[in-house]
Amino acid sequence: MRALQIAATGMLAQQMRVDVVSNNLANMSTNGYNARRAEFADLHYQQQARPGTLTAADGTMLPTGVQLGLGVRPAAVSVMLAQGASVQTGGDLDIAIEGRGYLEVTLPNGAPAYTRDGGLKRSPDGLIVTADGHEVAPGIVIPADARSLSISADGEVWAYFADQVQPELLGQFTLSGFTNEKGLEAIGSNLFLETPASGPALPAVPGEDGLGTLRQGYLEESSVDAVREITDLIKAQRGYELNAKVITAADQMLGATAQVR
Repeated sequence: MRALQIAATGMLAQQMRVDVVSNNLANMSTNGYNARRAEFADLHYQQQARPGTLTAADGTMLPTGVQLGLGVRPAAVSVMLAQGASVQTGGDLDIAIEGRGYLEVTLPNGAPAYTRDGGLKRSPDGLIVTADGHEVAPGIVIPADARSLSISADGEVWAYFADQVQPELLGQFTLSGFTNEKGLEAIGSNLFLETPASGPALPAVPGEDGLGTLRQGYLEESSVDAVREITDLIKAQRGYELNAKVITAADQMLGATAQVR
C-alpha cells in the first residue's frame, strides 16, 4: 500500500519544517539573522493512464488521465531577506547596515567570508575584527592612543586624539553585494561564503551601487517574527498529526486485509 510510504514522506517534511522553525526561534537574538523557510515539492507521479491517451479509433482521448502522486520532498530552505530593527548600543565599533550589503571578513585560511553582524571588536594589536577574531576588510588598525572613533555613513573610520584638533582618517569600510543573496552558503558564526549560485561579490562604497549605509552605535537585530514562527510551528504539528493518522488508517486497512479468509 502506497499510503504508508506517502504519509511517511509527509511526516519527514513536517519534521524538517519544525527543525527550521526551531532554528529561527533559537536565533531571535542573533545580530543580523534572517529567518529561514522550508520549501517543498511533490515527488514523481505514477502514470497509470496518461492525459491525452487515445481510447478509441475515432480519436477520443482521456481528458485527465490517472496520475498517482508518491509524496513530498524538500526543495529548499531559503532565506527570507528582510531588514532587522536597529537597536542603539552607543558602542564605537557597533555598526548597523541599513539596506543591502555585507561586511567582508578574512577567515584564518585567508578566504573571504561575509557578515551583517556589525558587533565589531578591537584586537590586542588594534585591528578591527569580528567577535570571533576575524579581520574585517580592509584591515583597519586603531592606534593605541586614539581617544575615540567616528564611523561615517559611507564607511570612513576617523580617529580622534587628545593632542590633535583634527581627526585622522584610518580607512574606509566597504560593503559587498550579490546578484542572488539567497545563494550564499551559511557556515555559522553569522558568516556566509560566496557560491556559484550567489554570484561573485560586488564590493563598493556604502551608499553606492544600491548598497546600504552604515550607522555607528547601532546593531541590526534578527528579523525573526515570533508570531509567524509559532503559527508555522502549529501548522507543522497539525500536518504531522494528519500524516500520522493516514499511517494509522493504512495500517488498519492492511490488518483488515490480512484477516480476510
